[in-house]
Amino acid sequence: MNSMSPVRTRIAAAQPALVPLESIKGRGSATAMAHRFEVHEREQYDDGWGALDQSAAQEHLPPATQIIEEQAKSIVSRNQSPDISFDYSVNPYRGCEHGCIYCFARPTHSYLNLSPGLDFETRIIAKMNAAERLRETLAGARYEPRSLVIGTATDAYQPVERKLGLTRRVIEVLAEARHPFSVVTKSSGIERDLDLIAPMATQGLVSIYLSVTTLDNDLSRILEPRAAAPARRLRTIKTLTEAGVPVGVSVSPIIPFINEPELERILAAAAEAGASSAFSIPVRLPWEVNPLFQDWLQRHFPDRAERVMARIRDMRGGKDNDARFGTRMTGEGLWADLLRARLRRAATKLGLRMERRPVQLALFTPPRKASAQGQLF
Repeated sequence: MNSMSPVRTRIAAAQPALVPLESIKGRGSATAMAHRFEVHEREQYDDGWGALDQSAAQEHLPPATQIIEEQAKSIVSRNQSPDISFDYSVNPYRGCEHGCIYCFARPTHSYLNLSPGLDFETRIIAKMNAAERLRETLAGARYEPRSLVIGTATDAYQPVERKLGLTRRVIEVLAEARHPFSVVTKSSGIERDLDLIAPMATQGLVSIYLSVTTLDNDLSRILEPRAAAPARRLRTIKTLTEAGVPVGVSVSPIIPFINEPELERILAAAAEAGASSAFSIPVRLPWEVNPLFQDWLQRHFPDRAERVMARIRDMRGGKDNDARFGTRMTGEGLWADLLRARLRRAATKLGLRMERRPVQLALFTPPRKASAQGQLF
């Protein structure tokens, strides 16, 4: 082709890339794909002055992480889904640097006019006043304590937490109020807060769930590139357990023919490390997660991509995703039933509970309200 000929490259959110994109080291996504609310279609155009070459050179630079500070209007979200067993959730961050390609929260970046792809991994929204907003909520006259989970959308112990400490300040408020909570994380960073978590565990106020999706380091590096290594997560289970904190393992999501063959081995390793309970959720592909995930499959597992998607559709009523209450967290059909049976059998053999621990609400004491005078002295 003549170098002066116009070359156009379309960016579309609706379909996965036909030609697999080049992976970016340390990132799950390979592109800042357009989101579903995008009004304008962006195109690259070769004007004969080397614009495409310059753009390609810039795209090969490793994308840096940006922290965007936000003052949240509220921090406690009320669960409206009958599929979920907790009542409240707290998420100090939006977006997650772990870069898990399967993350169901990726589409939430679309509401911010950001890409669910690379932007979700590189542009992290930090709710700087999370602890203050939580204190206001718990101190409210009408507040009733219920089960509360930290980090339901994005990991509350992702790398930026080491610098900002927003999750720690949230737990400090919960500790003061003796409010029960759970954490779901794939980070060893939670060990930092054992001085707060362990004393609450002795009162039955805490349960922790470590997400362990694979024991294979090579798979972990491409599936969730900036999360703790599998062995490190197992060591965290052991550390928390030895400190008297009840720990469960989440083998979620289960991806057919990718990490699904490891299910029993993961449960056995977690039980050996001290885990006392387990649960698992089949992979979900809502909105933009679907094309991102399918592109990832084509990049890393082209030999089995069609089989993986066919099996996912078997569990989702013939579709790539099924958002219906009652089935979205469990799947349906023969293959979903088989996964649940395998989980139950392995958990029973290993002595792992599958039901959540009862929530201790009787110890709750509303925290003192923040005051301007208190902040001065």
